[in-house]
Amino acid sequence: MVARPFAREVALLRKHGGGLRMAEVLRLGIHRRTLYAMRDAGVVEAVSRGVYRLASLDPLAHPDLVTVAKRVQRGVICLISALAYHDLTTQVPHVIDVALERGARRPRLDHPPTHFVWFSGPAFHEGIETHDLDGVPVRIYDPEKALVDCFRYRNQLGMDVVVEALRRWRERRRRKLDALLRYARMRHVERAMRPYLEATQ
Repeated sequence: MVARPFAREVALLRKHGGGLRMAEVLRLGIHRRTLYAMRDAGVVEAVSRGVYRLASLDPLAHPDLVTVAKRVQRGVICLISALAYHDLTTQVPHVIDVALERGARRPRLDHPPTHFVWFSGPAFHEGIETHDLDGVPVRIYDPEKALVDCFRYRNQLGMDVVVEALRRWRERRRRKLDALLRYARMRHVERAMRPYLEATQ
């Protein structure tokens, strides 16, 4: 049962998806003190600093990706995190990899652990897909762009991660070789990638 004093606020939050940043809550006309009282009463829960969610909602299927998407709205899930979302790796990401456009400030994010990289121009804007996860739009690079970016960062990520991802990608019925090569040219790794593509055939 929702406490009667919070019935209006709960209805407002539910109407807007049930999970909101503090600034969005305030724009709905819910006072900060009221939100804290709702938290203390167990009506809402703090998902991350400044992000609140109705406690009565079903558990999030992708809590870390949703939290990052709410807090870093201009970011794009990339690298190992994008590979994991697309089921192209057996690696379990210990941080959420997020791409920002060059010049953007590093966001302050206490949870989940987050690793930021900065891309510029087409390297940032190309290949972005928006997925609805738990009612929240989450920007994630498509499988081909994620693969190419990981190849670009192969020295930091490890070649074994990249080769495994390429092999899993090739096993898929729906894959876009033209897109992969276009991204590889854009990221200046096409020549370096070709032997690995041929080796995984």
